[in-house]
Amino acid sequence: MRRLALLLAVLIGLAGPLPAAAAPPAAPQAAAVTPIQIYGAWHCSNDACLWATPRSVAEFDSQNHWLVDRGDGRPSVNLVVLSFVNPLKLLNQTTDAATLNGVPRGMTQEIVNHFTSRGIRVMFSIGGITYTDDWDTALATNGALLGQRAAAVAAQFGVGIEIDYEQNSSPNVAALQNFITAYRAVHPYDASGANPRARLTIDVAAGDRWLIALNQKATADWLRTDNPVLDWANAMVPARQPAASTAQANWQEHIDGKPQYNPPVPPLAPAKFTGGLYIAEGSKVRSECTDYANSVQKATAPYVQSVAPNGAGTTAGMLGFMFWAAEKPSTRGVGTAPPNTCEGGMGVGATSLNIPVPMPPLRQS
Repeated sequence: MRRLALLLAVLIGLAGPLPAAAAPPAAPQAAAVTPIQIYGAWHCSNDACLWATPRSVAEFDSQNHWLVDRGDGRPSVNLVVLSFVNPLKLLNQTTDAATLNGVPRGMTQEIVNHFTSRGIRVMFSIGGITYTDDWDTALATNGALLGQRAAAVAAQFGVGIEIDYEQNSSPNVAALQNFITAYRAVHPYDASGANPRARLTIDVAAGDRWLIALNQKATADWLRTDNPVLDWANAMVPARQPAASTAQANWQEHIDGKPQYNPPVPPLAPAKFTGGLYIAEGSKVRSECTDYANSVQKATAPYVQSVAPNGAGTTAGMLGFMFWAAEKPSTRGVGTAPPNTCEGGMGVGATSLNIPVPMPPLRQS
């Protein structure tokens, strides 16, 4: 028996140790989920984005109460962008029936305070597609002075400024650089977000295939995480409400960039832009307004909260959502005034996505 045991020991030694039991496969890691920080609406007043007439706060609230109260006293949004200021009238400090010193008469301090008193950020949008030619003229006349005038409006009202310059063919990016430089000379970039006047943003297309020259310049020079100039970009709505897969494909174009273009469009950090969806479009009030459970925002929220960087930025997830547009975006279409209010869509979304009000300091990378 002893000789047999020794023989077995030798044989085992020659064969080496018995293999350990195979470890079970590692469980797949869940994608990082980043809280949404921006949940906002462009606002067109009751006259298809003219803001031409002053309104009392009581009357305005009767048509827009859902923005400040999702049904439980909390706001449905943490950002409202009043749309639009005509850039040429702003440059010329025009005063007429619809405008006072270059600002639409309906964009009053009282309306701004109606939102800010509830923790909602307010910005004024300069431009829109209707005023593309006026953007061209104003920039060609004096882009730097236009930037100074925009900075003065921001200081006067305590708001941020959005650049909505929708020139697709040959945008005057050199003069727009002068605009931005002049604005930043008055209101420097503020990573903390504490100064609302320092918020300066830009609108780009839903994906990378429209407004190409503007998008290339903005991504390469103004929306970098190592040397930020603008706070963020809004990827605007496409021609019609997209399916969730189409919306995500559009937003992914910004994250990937377009290296095949000349000059190439570099990748954009997810933390430097929001994605746009409709709440009212033509004759339809969308589920984004009335039915969160069946909305594109609900379907795309996992992507928005977890999409990974692809060459720019270090953190996963876009900044959030922007919605076009509150109250009356078109003279012939529907809006979000009663009875088409949005507590059931954006209001439920604000609760489901745990939207912070007020807006927190934004991720910088």
